[in-house]
Amino acid sequence: MTETRQKPELRCTREGALGIITLDRQEALNALSHEMVVAMSRQLAAWHRDPQVAAVLVKPAPGRAFCAGGDVRTVNEVCRREGIGAATPFFHDEYRLNWRIKHFGKPYISLLDGVTMGGGVGISVHGTHRVLTERILFAMPETGIGFFPDVGGSYFLPRCPGASGTWMALTGARLHAADCRWAGIGTHFVPSDRLEELEARLVAARGVELPGELEAALAEFGEAPEPAPLAERRALIDRCFAADSAAQAVAALEAEDDGWAHEQAALIRRKSPLATAVTHAQLRRGAELDFDACMAMEYRMVHHFLENGEFYEGVRALLIDKDKNPRWAHARLEDVPEGAIEEVFAALPQGDLAFDWQGV
Repeated sequence: MTETRQKPELRCTREGALGIITLDRQEALNALSHEMVVAMSRQLAAWHRDPQVAAVLVKPAPGRAFCAGGDVRTVNEVCRREGIGAATPFFHDEYRLNWRIKHFGKPYISLLDGVTMGGGVGISVHGTHRVLTERILFAMPETGIGFFPDVGGSYFLPRCPGASGTWMALTGARLHAADCRWAGIGTHFVPSDRLEELEARLVAARGVELPGELEAALAEFGEAPEPAPLAERRALIDRCFAADSAAQAVAALEAEDDGWAHEQAALIRRKSPLATAVTHAQLRRGAELDFDACMAMEYRMVHHFLENGEFYEGVRALLIDKDKNPRWAHARLEDVPEGAIEEVFAALPQGDLAFDWQGV
């Protein structure tokens, strides 16, 4: 009898002074399973302490995606079958992983080659070097499934130019390389056919020389960004999304004498009204908080979204039954009461999520 062994979804190796994490679940666009999150978090904790590791490189196996997000379908199924207590460990460990990336203290390089959404943004955008290729397709599409832009979205989205991060979050807009570079999602642009050369240079570098070699290689292989189409829309975005609520932002878009603005308003109105209203409030709060406080806030929000059923309904309609006819808790943005928004930010009886380098 021939024994078949399942291919690991995530591989961690060390080449010289470079720790390499390879995401290899392309059949699911590298969506993060709980097992992948745990393995990556444990490895980063070990490399954080290891003086022989000078930098970490995160890359996808060949395919269409860097990482399309967290495996929300499985999380949703676990929640419905076993309850909230069985579903929250995924977010507990994922958010601690995001924290470890932000506080890693060594160069953390992600190769954003392909689809990069949701949880895939969380394992890249908080690192020091985010290398874009011409194949990147970025989005934070959570409001479309009755959720909010988590994995540190509270922190990085309000810090994008002007109100562009709020526009990204409320519309779930998909961005390509030029706009990602302009918005600060990526730090460098390297053509996809040069990524292997970049990795080889880093593998060949001595430990103490690796950070300098990284900068030299990025300067050599990198290309200047093309003009960003989004930059031309900034004045309109800033004007409309400066509103005090999501409903007011949509009203401002609809009042513009601009077809693109009307398209954005219609796009937002197709999302969960509750999730959209909460997301606007989330980013306003996140703009005033440091990273750790943003992650603690998001962990509180997760519990409340798993309780209110909006997340389940969005995943059901778009990913499970695929009828694309979600029955949201509120018919329109204007119908979402302030109390429903505020309760999503309420403190948890067990207290806030703690962050450290111990365990997972």
